Amino acid sequence: MQDSGNNLRFIAESTLGKLAKWLRILGFDTLYEPHVPGREPVDTREGRRIFLTRTKRVAIREDSHNLIFITSNHPFDQLKEVIQALEIKAEDIQTFSRCIRCNTTIREIGRNDVQGKVPDYVWESHDTFHTCDQCRRIFWSGSHIEHSIEIIKRLIKFGSSPKGLE
Repeated sequence: MQDSGNNLRFIAESTLGKLAKWLRILGFDTLYEPHVPGREPVDTREGRRIFLTRTKRVAIREDSHNLIFITSNHPFDQLKEVIQALEIKAEDIQTFSRCIRCNTTIREIGRNDVQGKVPDYVWESHDTFHTCDQCRRIFWSGSHIEHSIEIIKRLIKFGSSPKGLE
């Protein structure tokens, strides 16, 4: 089931919302629909996405393709399970390149374009901002980014510095 780097695409069932968020933080295209029942989506049978499930009856079906059965209750252990199952390496990730809310790729936006849209102290103390064109959220580097990077470094063995962790 190994794939190369950021070509990995996921769909997470309703019980795996925090895992979906962390996969997005790592830069992976991850669909998460909290109201989808525990069944394998068509996308996985056609090989377009890897289905992440905690539902045993889905995991043991013989016709399940591109599926990872998640055993842990803890989001970071769940993330470790995915990383280990797919042998994800540091160079495979592009941290903070997707919106954690809607999964869209984010883009850099000019500092002057966010004035009045972010708190004044944030605008005055930051030079780089990103935005999601779908939900219009604005992102900037804060202490939560540093904390997330530390978590990621503990989860993945780094041979080189991945994009976003420089």
